[in-house]
Order: sequence, then C-alpha cells, then structure tokens
Amino acid sequence: MTSKEKILNAAIILFAEKGYTGLSMRQLACAVDMSVAAIYHHFPDKNALYLAATHYAFAGKESVFAQVWAAECTPAERLQRLILAIITVMSMDNDFCRLVQREIMEADTERMQFLAQSVFKNQFDRLLQLVQELAPQQDAYLVATSIIGLVKIHVDHRPLNRHFPGWQSDYEQPKIIASHISNLLLNGLTPR
Repeated sequence: MTSKEKILNAAIILFAEKGYTGLSMRQLACAVDMSVAAIYHHFPDKNALYLAATHYAFAGKESVFAQVWAAECTPAERLQRLILAIITVMSMDNDFCRLVQREIMEADTERMQFLAQSVFKNQFDRLLQLVQELAPQQDAYLVATSIIGLVKIHVDHRPLNRHFPGWQSDYEQPKIIASHISNLLLNGLTPR
C-alpha cells in the first residue's frame, strides 16, 4: 500500500467517524504516523483530501454495478439485481455508508453537490433510465429516490429490526430483501 493509499484509507474511516469539520489534518497525520506536511505533499488541502477519499471509497464498488448494467435480462430482473447490488455495497463497507450518512446530516452544499455529481451521478442516471423503462407514467426521480430509500432503511435499521415482532433471520439475507423490495415496487401492496 502506498503512503497515499494509507492516507486515503485512514481518511475514509476518520471522516466517517468525526465528519468533515470534526477531523483535523493533525489527527489524520497521527493516525497514519506521518507528518502533516507529508499529507499536504499528496493533497493540497483538507477539501481535496475529502474529495479524493470519497471517490476512492466508492471506486471499488463501481464493478458491482457494472455487472448489473451489463447483464442480459429484463428490466424487472435488472431492478432486482440493482437492489441486490445496492444492498451488497452498503453491507460490505460500513465506513463508506457512515461517511455518506454523516455528510447528509451535515448537509454542506458543496460536498452534497460533489457526492451527487462526482460519486453517484452515473449510477443514479442509469437508475432513472431503468425506472423510465419500467414505469414511464411515474416520476422517475421520485421512484429512483424511493428505491434508494427502501434499500437504505432495510440495511441501516438491521440492528433495530431484529427486535420487532415477526422478525426472521431470513429477513437479513440480501437476496430476500432484494426480492421483497422489487416485488413491492413492481406489484404494489394490493392485488390488481
């Protein structure tokens, strides 16, 4: 691992834990056992470090989504595969999810714009296209953000959900959650 990668890996964890405003370059330098000057050698300022760390954290996840978009399948099957991919990505990297959640809570306009345009835009654009294929009569933006919200609540609330009446261990299986959410979206709550 290069020193730059070491800095980025530590920055992801620390930004997730402390937030952008709560993390100082001195704290990061201490965590990676480097001088502050060594960090500034790789990143001109804290903002550049944050942007690079966020990009770095999501870059490894792109291949999971690439498989979904490359698959030869119906739009309904693609929806279920996409939901499974989102669950997989969210489940495999708690630090990245915490980083994004913390940023949403802080709601800094510049950083939100960066996340939306530089990190998530490609996947969101593809999700919009999929929604338009599946339900051209619906508002694609609202459906797309609802899909993300449904998936996110299942993953984020996993520790709480275990304590509700009716919970079953199968409800934590990504394939079962993906099947449930896609069926709910495609078929609604009531029979037609």
